[in-house]
Amino acid sequence: MNGIMLVGCAIIIFFLAYRIYGRWLLHTWGVDENAKTPAFKYNDGQDFTPASKFTVFSHQFSSITGAGPVTGPIIAAMYGWLPAFLWIIVGGIFFGAVQDFTALYASVKNEGKSMGMLIEHYIGKTGRRLFLLFCWLFTLLVIAAFADIVANTFNGFSKDGALITPNAAAASISMLFIFVAILCGLFIKKFKPNEKVRLVLGIILLIAMLAVGIAFPIYLDRMIWLYVVFAYIFAASVMPMWILKQPRDYLSTFLLLAMIAGGVIGVLAVNPTINMPAFVGFNVNGKDLFPILFITIACGAVSGFHSLVSSGTSSKTISNEKDTLFVGYGSMLVESVLGVVSLVIVCSAATNGQLPEGTPFQIFSTAVAGFFAMFGMPHDIANCILTMCVSALALTSLDAVARIGRMSFQELFSVDEGQEMSFVQKLCTNKYFATLITLFIGYLLCLGGYMNIWPLFGAANQLLSALVLISLAVFLKTTGRKGFMLYIPMVVMFCVTLTALVEAVYAIVVKLSMGQFVFAVDGLQLIIALALMILAISVAVHCGRELAGAKDNSKAELNN
Repeated sequence: MNGIMLVGCAIIIFFLAYRIYGRWLLHTWGVDENAKTPAFKYNDGQDFTPASKFTVFSHQFSSITGAGPVTGPIIAAMYGWLPAFLWIIVGGIFFGAVQDFTALYASVKNEGKSMGMLIEHYIGKTGRRLFLLFCWLFTLLVIAAFADIVANTFNGFSKDGALITPNAAAASISMLFIFVAILCGLFIKKFKPNEKVRLVLGIILLIAMLAVGIAFPIYLDRMIWLYVVFAYIFAASVMPMWILKQPRDYLSTFLLLAMIAGGVIGVLAVNPTINMPAFVGFNVNGKDLFPILFITIACGAVSGFHSLVSSGTSSKTISNEKDTLFVGYGSMLVESVLGVVSLVIVCSAATNGQLPEGTPFQIFSTAVAGFFAMFGMPHDIANCILTMCVSALALTSLDAVARIGRMSFQELFSVDEGQEMSFVQKLCTNKYFATLITLFIGYLLCLGGYMNIWPLFGAANQLLSALVLISLAVFLKTTGRKGFMLYIPMVVMFCVTLTALVEAVYAIVVKLSMGQFVFAVDGLQLIIALALMILAISVAVHCGRELAGAKDNSKAELNN
């Protein structure tokens, strides 16, 4: 088996899936191209801000394409390339893309409501509060894991004190991205340039930032970068979308697409041989293929976090209902391509069936930097760019989830229109306080390192997808739309991920019995894990009853 065959097959399959299955879903559920979307109805210059199709795609793609499409497939390759490849293909088309698109579609059809508010509308207030609490706890895990990844990526010093230039240059470029994004947001807001002008401007600024960042690296240690990262995501959480998030995601998209294109072109040029067996076994290094494979490969196959982006931010910027397919379904399939490229790269770098040493990021960055060097780019510059790409993957998800965590916390304490708020409710619905409390707890979890958080994050992430799918199935049935295509994904994901979460709790309990339990790290994780399990079962039972009893009594809503 060679790399061209795997990547080529994946691209063709995903293209056909978008053209056939994606369009069939859109046709089955229906859209109104003349309808006034929530972005226009409730344009407030903050969260609801109309944007072009590619701008919304950029935000969606940049936000959902975190570290998962690189780390997941590379770790899962220990079982062989075939199980990972099949899960990315099947999961991406029938699980992940369907979830992302349906969440975006449902939110646009319901005034831009987030998943929690959608659940209240179609299932009830109890289901909504349970789900919002689950979502908020989940965002804490994402913040902790990704903040640690970014801080470590930016760390300019090795353990022996030596300078790490690629990391420092990536940090410098990232800081430039933030300030340039604000300037771009102000420029676009005032002058409203067309899409071609934005494209040219974006490419020019990207090249300039890469050049300046590489020339002037910033050397700071992990802890300082951790403070900087949390300061940035606080700002990203409370500032209007148009001034920071949208332009930054727009600029990041060029970088991420260039990385994917570089990987694909490199595979096509080199045609590397897959040096891993198709299948190694059902148990590798004491880890069972079920459920580990389906938890390890989240982004690239299916990720519950994506639904929070679709319904939490992207739905509030969609300008036309027909764009939901391109933004929701299309962005997920592009991410799946990255997952396949990552899998091919690591399997081609294997020796005698053994994966190379190093972290998934190091393996991926080294290989793709080698591809760039083949086309004449100096290896040092290629390493800096790839390190920046890796950090961008995590940072764009991190600023999105900080905003989503803040909104989930606010919605958890919100009241119906006309009701008076208590002092506590007013405080908790204040966006600055909601952001502070969310980031503070995320910071405490972060102190344990992302390796301690990642297993729990992976299980919770996939369990969230199961809860989202069952909630969306209720929406489809209640509004008279076909929803059978969600039934198998929601059952599979619930069974798989609840099993993984039980295993994560068991591992923490084993630490306790062996005297290796640290409450500040393991205790907090155990509390959150148990809370997630209880909430997940409660939400699933509540939604399951509604799904079983839901009637097609909303034909009038079919065109809403």
